[in-house]
Amino acid sequence: MRDETRIVHAGRHPEAFSGAVNPPVYHVSTVLSPNLADWEQKKEDYAAERPGMYYGRHGTPTLEALEEAIATLEGGHRAVLFPSGLAACAGAILSYVKAGDHILVTDSAYGPTRRVALRFLTRFGVTTEFYDPLIGAGIHALLRPNTSVVVVEAPGSLTFEMQDIPAIAAAAHRGGSIVIMDNTWATPLYFKPFEHGVDVSVQAATKYIVGHSDAMVGTVSVTKEAWPKLRTTHVDLGQTAGPDDVYLAQRGLRTMATRLKQHWESGVMLADWVSHQPEVERVLHPALPADPGHAIWKRDFLGASGLFGVVLKSVSKAAFAAFIDGLELYGIGASWGGYESLVMPFDPREVRSATRWPSTGPCFRIHAGLESPADLLVDLEAGFGRMRAAL
Repeated sequence: MRDETRIVHAGRHPEAFSGAVNPPVYHVSTVLSPNLADWEQKKEDYAAERPGMYYGRHGTPTLEALEEAIATLEGGHRAVLFPSGLAACAGAILSYVKAGDHILVTDSAYGPTRRVALRFLTRFGVTTEFYDPLIGAGIHALLRPNTSVVVVEAPGSLTFEMQDIPAIAAAAHRGGSIVIMDNTWATPLYFKPFEHGVDVSVQAATKYIVGHSDAMVGTVSVTKEAWPKLRTTHVDLGQTAGPDDVYLAQRGLRTMATRLKQHWESGVMLADWVSHQPEVERVLHPALPADPGHAIWKRDFLGASGLFGVVLKSVSKAAFAAFIDGLELYGIGASWGGYESLVMPFDPREVRSATRWPSTGPCFRIHAGLESPADLLVDLEAGFGRMRAAL
């Protein structure tokens, strides 16, 4: 079964809900039992991970439907939901570390994930070391006897470096470390983490899975070996996603394959056009043949999303503001993955420590939405015109 078909059917069981196409939304905390025997059976079923409701925080058919779909699409053993992408990143790491451990995190990781490592884990005696995202198999030199986790993200957040995930995973496993990947950019459709050595895959479902910028959900899927620790931590932290947000994520998931094709096509078209503008130093998009990570992207990935970065040559703040402020179809916003196009200025120097960012010009990130690519291009053309006039 192809992914375009699987994404429509995974996690859906109409026969269990009188034929309803979509799983119902369960708003529930307390689940009543008619007698002692039923209560004890519920507890036993929950402990044995059998279907059924025991308490709202521990799962409902609404949550289970999305968890099943995510695990199916990514190829994992099981999956759990968190109330946000960041909660999923934090919960995944917390599942596999203990006091005294050392973890390795790519220098191109999602900024809030860095903060979890530096501000939260440090309080509990976990040491974090950031590494060059292009290190590949060379990561073996950084592994210590107490390195419990290696965090990867491809392409990197903001700067879009492609990591050699299979090489890093092989080295990490030889050292006894768990590999956790942020797979939000590619989604389960365009990168299969468990086929490339990943043990734990995290997604901010807030982005492409929800697809409409109106709900926050995080997902974590794992191998069979990694499942027990994730389940225990998820239960102990009480990190439960709300049923309405999960419903919106399920609804968005069903159309993601169709949406992603347009995001991919528009993103590559815009990135290629931008790369030829004289004010541009370089475009950060692994699907472009000129990108340093293109070979790895082509080898390991099945597609691209609509998110990419742009590094400008040195221009004045006024010229940069003229470009950004006059855009009509690109909202200025920190998220991405919705139907609308976005632009976000960023400075990589603020979120790097193991590697040096070589450029001095301003940077911005584009998310190509579902508008007409021709209209999006016209808006960018006008923006570059304003920038030139202000130079």
